[in-house]
Amino acid sequence: MGVRKLKPITPGQRHKIVSDFSEVTVKKSDPERSLIGKKSRSGGRNNQGRMTMRYLGGGHKKKYRVIDFKREKFGIPATVKTIEYDPNRTARIALLFYADGEKRYIIAPEGLEVGQVLNSGKGVQPEVGNTLFMEDIPLGTIIHNIELKPGKGAAIARSAGSYAQLNAKEGKYAIIKMPSGETRMVLLSCLATIGSVGNGEHMLTVSGKAGRSRWQGRRPRVRGVVMNPVDHPMGGGEGRSSGGHPRSRNGMMAKGYKTRSKKKYSSKYIIEKRKK
Repeated sequence: MGVRKLKPITPGQRHKIVSDFSEVTVKKSDPERSLIGKKSRSGGRNNQGRMTMRYLGGGHKKKYRVIDFKREKFGIPATVKTIEYDPNRTARIALLFYADGEKRYIIAPEGLEVGQVLNSGKGVQPEVGNTLFMEDIPLGTIIHNIELKPGKGAAIARSAGSYAQLNAKEGKYAIIKMPSGETRMVLLSCLATIGSVGNGEHMLTVSGKAGRSRWQGRRPRVRGVVMNPVDHPMGGGEGRSSGGHPRSRNGMMAKGYKTRSKKKYSSKYIIEKRKK
């Protein structure tokens, strides 16, 4: 698992750095057919055809792989059959064959190998890829795919290379250090998977050209300073004027203005805020 730099035979490849896909065991065009879902595109338009989100549109057609974020098949062992590429996320995915015949995709953690047997639930060993309740995970363990509400499915640490750490247990809560550096409380009855998410070198990749963003469905983004006053609060002026205090198109202050609600319900679970 790593990255490779291309020999530049075109200008777009001069600075391009891509994943070597060494951990992927099947070609990306051959996912499990029973776990494929439809992925529709809006192009940033609403049901009236009007643009409500800018800078979206185009992009390569994708098939959605249905991922099991709940891991609620307790006591049924599953064998890792393949590790595959997923165009909908930065992490790799692993195809599991359960002992009862069911197949499911999961986020592939770092170090997961084909043929490995995974389990979830009570009495499971805290090994890479296994899913346990917070109360059963040893302190200091690196975890990912963490639930915020019991039974709802994983919501934290799901992207490539991300992880959290279980620091303590107090009463009915576990205290975890989030990928952002924030320390917060999560119920001990929530599930989490052992290990960190794989494909950690994703952050080292370089697109190499603007066209690759178009393949991913991203249209060119225009800076507010170069717009006209009618289009943006920072627009207008002769030449390269500064444009006033940084703010969004609808006037929301940027660079330092806190947008989090002071009355947000989850604030009571946050022990230490994320690093600035």
